[in-house]
Amino acid sequence: MIEFAPHIGIIDTLLAGREGLTGCCVVRGDRVAIVDPGAQTSAATVRDALHAAGVGPDDLAEIVLTHIHLDHCGGTGDLAAAFPRARVHVHRRGVRHLADPQRLVTASHVVYGDMAPVYGGLAPTPAERIVEAPDGHEVDLGGGVRLVMYETPGHAKHHMSVLEAGEGTLMAGDALGVELRGAGLYPSTPPADIDVEAARASIARLRGLDPAIVGVSHFGAPSAGRGVFDVADSLWARMGEAALAGFREGGAQGAAARVVAEVPMESAVSEGPARELWDWLGWHRDNLDGLAAWADRQVNPPPPRE
Repeated sequence: MIEFAPHIGIIDTLLAGREGLTGCCVVRGDRVAIVDPGAQTSAATVRDALHAAGVGPDDLAEIVLTHIHLDHCGGTGDLAAAFPRARVHVHRRGVRHLADPQRLVTASHVVYGDMAPVYGGLAPTPAERIVEAPDGHEVDLGGGVRLVMYETPGHAKHHMSVLEAGEGTLMAGDALGVELRGAGLYPSTPPADIDVEAARASIARLRGLDPAIVGVSHFGAPSAGRGVFDVADSLWARMGEAALAGFREGGAQGAAARVVAEVPMESAVSEGPARELWDWLGWHRDNLDGLAAWADRQVNPPPPRE
């Protein structure tokens, strides 16, 4: 367990056997919660780490999800089975997918391609244990420890960030971006529904919460501290502008080329181990695909639904 903030530690989920890639936050009040259990392939790692920290099968009260991408939520069903008293809190768009995950898993594996085995799938969670979390939803753990979930779309329509309101610790999920060890922050813009304008509005909202500590799921607390909001907003804006201009010039390939040229990963992620992880997992490719699809929707908006 890595100490992160008052009442909060981080379990390294060891996604794909790699350290410092994805974190699961453990929040302790009178009761215990976790935020983002990680991928299904990491469920046993998280379960064993909780047991080692003294959290027995009947002790985990709440599982809180920032969103239902498999690297964040895939372990939910397995951990719900291992901790049968835990409830699961998720955005309304995620409720049905946790109870009946096949459609989500199939669509996710299309995006992940050959890397799908790294993440695994998602076991069903009993519907009666799933709590729909509206904007501002509170999870009171007692002892002055209170989690508040805020809708922060951009990375995904169903994304929520989590504030531990007592000490002002923000668990931002992927709303700001990814900051792996030894590298700077860089946005995560995968298919299928990233939205640059929504992301920037979410960043402004999170800034307005004035958190004392800011953390991202990949991985831990950004070195920029509160200045992370300026960094994230600038990067999202530049990537959106580049993708849109490039798409108008040359479609999806043009969008990718302009983003690579104008907002190079090297400026934040460097050429070290962090960049190698981005490339190995396909996250860089996914970023470009997501931005191109977003630019396409701006240039060729779909007809309104009747």
